[in-house]
Amino acid sequence: MTAQKGKDLLLKLDSTGTGSFVTVAGLRSRSLSFNAQTIDVTNADSAGAWRELLGEAGIKSAALSGSGIFKDAATDATARDFFFAGTIRDWQIILPGFGTVEGPFQITGLDYAGEHNGEMTYELTLASAGALTFTAA
Repeated sequence: MTAQKGKDLLLKLDSTGTGSFVTVAGLRSRSLSFNAQTIDVTNADSAGAWRELLGEAGIKSAALSGSGIFKDAATDATARDFFFAGTIRDWQIILPGFGTVEGPFQITGLDYAGEHNGEMTYELTLASAGALTFTAA
């Protein structure tokens, strides 16, 4: 895979629950991480006392964070309403040259900041809330 522009990593939201995704406006930085918990099954009979893990077990999760500016009042209101209501909606994360991750996420963090001589910014954190799908590019 060749180098990709960070701005091409897109975050899209199905804000109405109808399957229609729109780009979340104003994101300047974003990151996506996948996690999988392990289940240690090491015991006294483990060869050489090396740790053994139970395959295909444990809890998988994904977290996404982004920061930027709200482009309009509607984007701000949607994020704020979803956060306070604990709304779970489908999101798409488009990773250029790699593929698309799609599935339910909940906004678990919403931070606002601003300098006296600059624009107001926000940080958004999403946590996976169900099974995710991956479609290769």
